[in-house]
Amino acid sequence: MQDKILNGREFSNTILDNLAREVAKCKRPPCLAVVLVGTNPASCVYVNNKKKACEKIGFTSKSFELPETTTQDQLLKIVHDLNQDKNVDGILVQMPLPKHLDSKLIIDNITPHKDVDGFHRYNIGSLALNDPQICPCTPHGVMYMLEKLNPTYHGLNAVVIGMSNIVGRPMALELINRGATVTICNSKTKNLAELCRHADLLIVGVGRPKMVKASWVKPGSIVIDIGMNRLDNGKLCGDVDFDEVLPIAGYITPVPGGVGLMTIAMLMQNTMHCYTKQFETTGAQ
Repeated sequence: MQDKILNGREFSNTILDNLAREVAKCKRPPCLAVVLVGTNPASCVYVNNKKKACEKIGFTSKSFELPETTTQDQLLKIVHDLNQDKNVDGILVQMPLPKHLDSKLIIDNITPHKDVDGFHRYNIGSLALNDPQICPCTPHGVMYMLEKLNPTYHGLNAVVIGMSNIVGRPMALELINRGATVTICNSKTKNLAELCRHADLLIVGVGRPKMVKASWVKPGSIVIDIGMNRLDNGKLCGDVDFDEVLPIAGYITPVPGGVGLMTIAMLMQNTMHCYTKQFETTGAQ
């Protein structure tokens, strides 16, 4: 069964090791600025993991930990200053933001070539036009894993459950750009289980613990679980019932230890990309 499991730790370590070798050749370390507003527990964990990844490969990490009461103007001022700072290559404003802040406005004010999350409308639009500049980290991490399986995308029937701007929509675009036939669904899609049973590739990211059961899965298909849920007993699980689906799937990602690690690795890769682009633009490395 172990040969069916797509190990995100192994993939991500390969990416980070390669980046560390690239950093050693840089005249200054690439710099990632991370802005956290409030004390959302999950966000605090994510931000801490991103700092650790920066430290591991030799990036500089700038951290801005702001109170929940931060105003929109105050946050925009920080983003503006980071946009102008030539020693900052990538800017990440951790989502979700407190409800009084307009996340779309904040994202739109990050200069596109420093948008390491890939959420700016310029970067999403470029992806939609099959001319990707900076791709959202989670979908791009999934594509990295899939490429290792060397799938034939043309003729591949892919089902994506989840329509968020962060995961579902860019995930569908990544697959369309490679020639897959893509059906994008949400948790309320009619005949959802039946649609899933026809999928050669099933990608799930809706935040519903163990929603996808073995009866939903086509034998031998690739199942990618992007969900991350904490159960009442404190354990983490995905949107796929891993134990049920493992014997049915051809390949499957675990939770934890799967896509989440790839997201951070691709964030580091995006930061290196932004560093390189800034060097090409300014000539200063």
